[in-house]
Amino acid sequence: MAQRNHTTALSLKNVSKSFDQQKALVNANFSVDWGELHALLGENGAGKSTLMNVVCGLYTADDGQICIDGQQLTIPDPQHAGTLGIGMVHQHFKLIESFTVAENVLLSCGDRIGISSIGDISKRAKEAAESIGFSIDVQARISALSVAERQRIEITKLMLLGADILILDEPTAVLTDQEAANVLGLLKRLASQGKAVVLITHRLNEVTEFADHVTVMRSGKTVIDGVPLEGLNRSDLATAMVGEGRDPLESALNQTSSRTAERPRLKLQEVSIKFPAKKHGQERLSFEVFPGEVLGIAGVGGNGQTELTQALIGLIDIESGSITVDQDDLSNASITKRRQHGFRLIPADRAGFALIADLQNFENLALTKVATSDFGGRWWLSRRVMRQNAKALFQSSNIRGGTVNSKTRLLSGGNAQKLLLARELDTEASVLIAHSPTRGLDIRAYSAVHDAIRRAVKNGAACLLISEDLDEVLTLSSRIGVMSREAFHGPFYPSEISRSRIGELMAGHV
Repeated sequence: MAQRNHTTALSLKNVSKSFDQQKALVNANFSVDWGELHALLGENGAGKSTLMNVVCGLYTADDGQICIDGQQLTIPDPQHAGTLGIGMVHQHFKLIESFTVAENVLLSCGDRIGISSIGDISKRAKEAAESIGFSIDVQARISALSVAERQRIEITKLMLLGADILILDEPTAVLTDQEAANVLGLLKRLASQGKAVVLITHRLNEVTEFADHVTVMRSGKTVIDGVPLEGLNRSDLATAMVGEGRDPLESALNQTSSRTAERPRLKLQEVSIKFPAKKHGQERLSFEVFPGEVLGIAGVGGNGQTELTQALIGLIDIESGSITVDQDDLSNASITKRRQHGFRLIPADRAGFALIADLQNFENLALTKVATSDFGGRWWLSRRVMRQNAKALFQSSNIRGGTVNSKTRLLSGGNAQKLLLARELDTEASVLIAHSPTRGLDIRAYSAVHDAIRRAVKNGAACLLISEDLDEVLTLSSRIGVMSREAFHGPFYPSEISRSRIGELMAGHV
């Protein structure tokens, strides 16, 4: 925007939006000034992303007023939003899996910044990434990148476009502490340069440390409208988010795990894994996970976490070494056989690897049990029994925002994760692989996922927690390992290693 005529960059008044008669926004209000970093808080399903998607032209409001720089207008599509200087990094990435990084950036940004060649866009993308402390491989295909690496591409695109109104939906959810601090510091600097920055986050410390003002949404409504942070603490904000008297920061099961047996349940011995589409791999990886224990693996995304997860569940083959569960060698076993031995997975990308968005919720809950004849024979399935099972799981897991018959794509991120946990953490779960299980979740869903993991290990499961969220690793784990630059360090007991040392290992400073 060449000239600014108003102190308020973006203003939304009495905005309402419904989907299939379900109210997502109810007279919601929000505003952010030029030169301000404004935090937008709320549980999953509170309406935060929906409200910002209205700003970005992805949704059209049923009612209400939108003003940009003091001028009331409509935003019919994302292209028009771009011409107004609005840019958004979405929680669910807008990337084409089969394209390279450079091709994705060219597709998204080329016309808008006057670049038509792969070479030129590659150079500009590298420069934009380096300016915010990231390093990206512009020739890599998106399908070969980790969740964290994909997040960096989205942030790079936004920086490359030079938007004046920046909206970021959980931008640090998959970043290390240092990377998160770098990104938040950058956003603060952009705000100080006169840009308007909207930060959607579930990390309350980010709000209290970096934001100028905060807005809180609950059930589609604005419950706190743009108040300054002075005088507010984490507990105040958390209570506003959930609307309850208790402190949602406290878990009912607030303790770390401890092993319940001397013999390991999961054992990796000298395992080597080749990384598809990459020149390197993981060599001679060895560790054990005991029943009743959470072994946490910290690390910056893209250091082999995704490949380790895929090798454990049988999606890719290991080059050498052995994987055993309860002393049974499953190194070359099929996915089905591994599940029969109690392997269960909470992937970083639940939409890509665990849930089918267009299936009904009862179908997704039954998906892994169809082959075991739990719901009928080979040629006939009882949908009545499947629905009964789903209703019981909906109630026991407190899944909200839909019914057993509604499509899974309509669930918020937190409720979709609850649905996945309800399916995976059945009575037969003996080895749980949890890869970034709370990525992008609000504080109550975050706590619910942690409680579910603790219950599973209390019942005897061995959990391998792989997460880029160091706080999550430190909170849940009884032992901690670090993956960095194709190396594995540890495992360590918490008393043997400091947070700062873990950060050094994550950064490759051995």
